[in-house]
Amino acid sequence: MPDLVILRHGRSEWNALNLFTGWHDVDLAPEGEVEARAAGELLKATPGLDLRVLHTSVLTRAIRTAEIALRAAGRSWLPVKREWRLNERHYGDLTGKDKKATAQEFGADQVKIWRRSYDVPPPQLPEDSPYRANFDPRYRDVSPSDIPTTESLKDVHSRIIPYFETTLAPDLRREGERGGAVLVVAHGNSLRALTMLLKMMTPDEVTDLEIPTGIPFRFRLDESLRVVEASPLGDADAAAAAAEAVARQAG
Repeated sequence: MPDLVILRHGRSEWNALNLFTGWHDVDLAPEGEVEARAAGELLKATPGLDLRVLHTSVLTRAIRTAEIALRAAGRSWLPVKREWRLNERHYGDLTGKDKKATAQEFGADQVKIWRRSYDVPPPQLPEDSPYRANFDPRYRDVSPSDIPTTESLKDVHSRIIPYFETTLAPDLRREGERGGAVLVVAHGNSLRALTMLLKMMTPDEVTDLEIPTGIPFRFRLDESLRVVEASPLGDADAAAAAAEAVARQAG
């Protein structure tokens, strides 16, 4: 069976400040570097896990997490594929705003809808916002119509599907045949969308799915690339506690 390991980037500078980040490019916080190394040690210590190829988003926090983790795992030599469709969900005009302050301003219920509903995006990013990505060189080959100014999880799911079909699925099938595994290092919402696709979850089911930073999750897949087994590497109770902490970020 093919193996897929997903890893949300370590705690970032804006995670530490409890700010909505989305497509804004920030580095790892020192705690995030520690998380990434710990993730790499878990990858190294897992019996039978033969990582053969790496996929990441094009955002620094995911790229550095992968680099640190793979160095710790002794797999820095893995071939790498970068994909903008693995970017975090675009938080629109919430980008750069404090999560708890936003909950106080708009109400916790509204912020939960923006954060965890399937098809309700935050307000769009204004045209004069410094957080617009249109002129970022990493997106120069991306159609301007594909660069969002806000996104719901449904929008992220829609961009994950072509990435999965054209890029990830062929690697999973190839490495499955060779007994190897694929590692995807990305973000909370892009990994939620990928998990939703693989587990065939409904919009209601995915609402409460939380993916903590720095903890690898291993998916054993069947021939149709659907999940038959899923578990965190390491301490399952610690993973559950970390997921609960993610849910409390907006108060």
